[in-house]
Amino acid sequence: MNVIQGFAAKYMSWITPPKMTLTDAVEILIITFLFYNILAWIKGTRAWMLLKGIIVILIFILIAALFQMSTILWLAEKTVNVAVVALAVIFQPELRKALEQLGRKRFVSALFDFDSASDASRFSDKTINELVKASFEMGKVKTGALIVIEQDIVLTEYERTGIALDSILTSQLLINIFEKNTPLHDGAIIVRGDRIVSATCYLPLSDSLAISKELGTRHRAAIGISEVSDSVTIIVSEETGAVSVAKAGRIFRELNPDGLRKQLKLIQNADVEESRLKSLQRRLKNVKKISKKADK
Repeated sequence: MNVIQGFAAKYMSWITPPKMTLTDAVEILIITFLFYNILAWIKGTRAWMLLKGIIVILIFILIAALFQMSTILWLAEKTVNVAVVALAVIFQPELRKALEQLGRKRFVSALFDFDSASDASRFSDKTINELVKASFEMGKVKTGALIVIEQDIVLTEYERTGIALDSILTSQLLINIFEKNTPLHDGAIIVRGDRIVSATCYLPLSDSLAISKELGTRHRAAIGISEVSDSVTIIVSEETGAVSVAKAGRIFRELNPDGLRKQLKLIQNADVEESRLKSLQRRLKNVKKISKKADK
């Protein structure tokens, strides 16, 4: 031990360990967490290939700096500002998607109480039964279907791309809509509460590289709408008749009737609990207003 201490005192005295405080440790953890999540998000999108191209350019600039290639360094310096703007334009869809996902996090809604949130009515048990019945009836005869169930985020933007219906949801109506060679079979339908509000709607396609090549445009569209909203989409495959569900950017494939019912029950129960919480918050606000008036 004395030998080690002597060696350290003689040859490593110039090394001074940095002073680490609790704030520094917390800051390092936060930066590490953010950096990891940014890389994980980028890797799942087409931005990953663009990022690799940028890394290659940065390596060339580093080589130019090492060998003092003044012309290349001058060009790099002059194009930095333009490159920042170009990156914002190129990555605009990915940046928008990331901000939308950040805005849907529960901790944001816990900090801010938005009175303008959607108060749309929720679907009933009867609607769940009709959805399950229609999905597997269509699956038996391999009729393709795309059923988007709206939740908190209103899908007016996509609703306008289709034909307005505003009809009570029944299994017979769903089967008739998606029947081949009928005017409304192409595209998706949007369900709000217990009603079908629009048919033949166009949905955004997901650009995730993690999606299996076995899945076609219908499944990619279902995942795409789940990435930009909190909706849940039921997909009936036209090739295999399998029933799947897409939500939060993920797809749950080849469900049985009980599995589909369970997925719908999960979001129905979550909606009920949330509506109860909002109702309780409104009651508390009213009580506070009444007490203030009484004090005056």
